[in-house]
Amino acid sequence: MKIDWAALGSVFGVSLVATVALVGLFTLGVMGLSKQEEAAANGGSAGLARTGAYACFALCAAAVAYGIYLIVI
Repeated sequence: MKIDWAALGSVFGVSLVATVALVGLFTLGVMGLSKQEEAAANGGSAGLARTGAYACFALCAAAVAYGIYLIVI
């Protein structure tokens, strides 16, 4: 049995980057929702924070859906 170490390293690297990106995006979404309350309390616009948070969550959902699509197809 021969292991292709370059391919294994490539898969590891791409998986690591994708995981960090998804977690970061989800974190930005949660922070956006928490800043929404702070902006409303200070008299600012909470709509921008909410819209950004929903956009982050939508991108997370799209990435997960694409991953499931790649597995199924």
